[in-house]
Amino acid sequence: MDGTKAHLRRQRMRALAGLGAALMLTAPAGGPALADTGAPTGKDTTPLAAQYAVPTATMIRIAPTVSAVETIALDPPAAPEEPAMRSLGNGIASYYGRRFHGRPTASGERFDMNGLTAAHRTLPFGSKVRVTNPRTGKSVVVRINDRGPFSGKRTIDLSRAAAEEIGLVRAGHGQVELELFEE
Repeated sequence: MDGTKAHLRRQRMRALAGLGAALMLTAPAGGPALADTGAPTGKDTTPLAAQYAVPTATMIRIAPTVSAVETIALDPPAAPEEPAMRSLGNGIASYYGRRFHGRPTASGERFDMNGLTAAHRTLPFGSKVRVTNPRTGKSVVVRINDRGPFSGKRTIDLSRAAAEEIGLVRAGHGQVELELFEE
């Protein structure tokens, strides 16, 4: 019977090690660690969650043998880097949709009025542009895949979906601010 208990204990230890079990433990600054076995004094009225809220954490990895515990300090994740942007100034945007849906664009791909694309006279195909409607404060990122607009003093023609994102569909056109993503 003792052999069976030892066998079961070994199986549990292998399963625990095989799962790569890891615990996240934090301790309050200047307070007791979670592993503290001291009895509570009853005098602390701070909520339990606040007692154990710490900006950094410690990870404890349980090794195959219970007596070996490895402690690793975790660094906070790095903030995502903002892409470089270059202002293209202000201009008038319009949109095109159903009448051109499915037709080839100047880049050779088919126009999709539901995609976030746009036409611009000079920007290279594949360029990403943030178009902001200052009236609504909404913006959308579009990919240049066509040439135009060729009428009036318009600067950019958006797909219908892009125009809907920034609130230009009802008016048909409007003042926008353009920013080019630099790679």
